[in-house]
Formats: sequence, structure tokens, C-alpha cells
Amino acid sequence: MKSKLSILSALGFFFLVTFAFAAVDASYFEGKWEVLIKNTPNGDATIPVRFETKDNLTTGYFKEEGSTEEKKMAAVKIEGDALSAAFNISGYDVTLFLQKVDEESAKGDLMGMFDAYGKKLK
Repeated sequence: MKSKLSILSALGFFFLVTFAFAAVDASYFEGKWEVLIKNTPNGDATIPVRFETKDNLTTGYFKEEGSTEEKKMAAVKIEGDALSAAFNISGYDVTLFLQKVDEESAKGDLMGMFDAYGKKLK
């Protein structure tokens, strides 16, 4: 009976450790990114964005075309290797989804309609 309990305890610990280390750290999205949005009604658009995490809360900022001022995003959520953000740009409420491709790029969509390609800036 003790050996069964030991085996179950070891398996439980193994799964706990495996899932704890499987998640991508929010630091992947930290810093400045350039997000290219393809084939919008006005052509391709590039949105400079920046993400920072403090006390396990990620905040996003973006710049509208022709502006040097950063605006704060309404919401940012990171789950695993994916980021979801919501913000208002040029009078439109939009959502942005990005998923890690490699150490310097991410891929996703804007509003589920337009392809988005993120490139981490150095």
C-alpha cells in the first residue's frame, strides 16, 4: 500500500513540475515590437507596440500613425505562448492576437480578419 501511495505521489509531483515549467514566461513579450497588419482596407499598416509586466500584470502601449505619444491598451492577457490585447486605434475598438513563432517573432491576427506579424525590436 505504501508503494502505491509513493508512486502516486511521485506521479503527481512530476505532473505539477511539468506543467509549471511548460508555460512561456511573460517576459517573452516584454519590450518593443513592430506589428505589421496585412491587407487592411487602407493597405498594410505597422503599429509600434510595447509591453511591460509588473507584479504579474502585463500592460501594453501603442503609437498611432503619425504620433510620437504612446497610448495605453485597454487590456492585455498572456496565456502560455500567446498574447491577446484590446485597444482603440483611429476610432476603432480592436483586438490583437499574437502567438510566439521564435525568439524574435510572433504571428496572429487583428480582429480575426487581418494577418498580423510581430517583430521584436532590439
